[in-house]
Amino acid sequence: MERRASSPDMRGRNARLSITKQDFELTTGGFLLYFPQATLEMELKSPSEFAKEQVTAVQDYSVLAGRSIANLFSQPVYSGDIVQQADLIGVGSLPIVALSGLFTGVVLALNSANTLQRFGSLSLIAQLVSVGMVTELGPVLTGLMVAGRNASGMASELGSMVVTEQIDAMRALGTDPLKKLVTPRVVSTVFMLFFLTIISDLLGLFGGSVVSTLMLGLDAHQYWSSAWQVLAFRDVFTGLIKPLIFGFIIATVGCYYGMSARGGTQGVGRATTQAVVAASVSIVMVDAFVTKLLMAVFGNR
Repeated sequence: MERRASSPDMRGRNARLSITKQDFELTTGGFLLYFPQATLEMELKSPSEFAKEQVTAVQDYSVLAGRSIANLFSQPVYSGDIVQQADLIGVGSLPIVALSGLFTGVVLALNSANTLQRFGSLSLIAQLVSVGMVTELGPVLTGLMVAGRNASGMASELGSMVVTEQIDAMRALGTDPLKKLVTPRVVSTVFMLFFLTIISDLLGLFGGSVVSTLMLGLDAHQYWSSAWQVLAFRDVFTGLIKPLIFGFIIATVGCYYGMSARGGTQGVGRATTQAVVAASVSIVMVDAFVTKLLMAVFGNR
């Protein structure tokens, strides 16, 4: 006996439920119970259908990202929601960003010290930590930390509102969900990630200073002077432009997967996982392209 699946999750995946005649027998207390054995057969999607879904997803994401920016130039502007999200995203992420930045600087100084000692260039440790933290490690690690914490939170929160039909209720009341829910999160993430990256850079330099002065016996004034003088305009510009791009990616990816969640609580869980993975991978990929682009603009060091 075979029947089609009736649940929304299974219909969306082209699943088919087959009930076979093979039974499980369980004898308890003299009674013989029969349980039908159910097998779930998944139908594979054609390459054309898969390609269409991916193109549609890119299109939907582009529309959401574009409207999140366009909403800034039209009324009303939900400034209260922007401030609230800035507090949740920025202040809430401060402890993990501070710890990751501090110990990244410590580890970077410890690992580079062994190599520099072989060539008698231990005094260059400040330059290595400074350039590494400001241009790459600070923005990328801060972006990954914020993505893991906030992209998942956005996806789960908005996904729960979608499956409980709160988004439909907002539309029925004449409120644009993208303007009310997405735009404040995008603005807050971009704004706060910029300052979180600066804090991470400073704490990374401080961690390298602790290792240099307490473990390697270098002069603290010489460390900070060398770390400051080695930075050029291109280094600072690179380290400050990346958080703006990463913040936009984190917020739009998290909101996209949340707004597109389907299938009840399981769909919300899938959307949360996909948001974190997509945001993290996108940050690493975009970082490579932005670094290459800025090298082409400013030239090599």
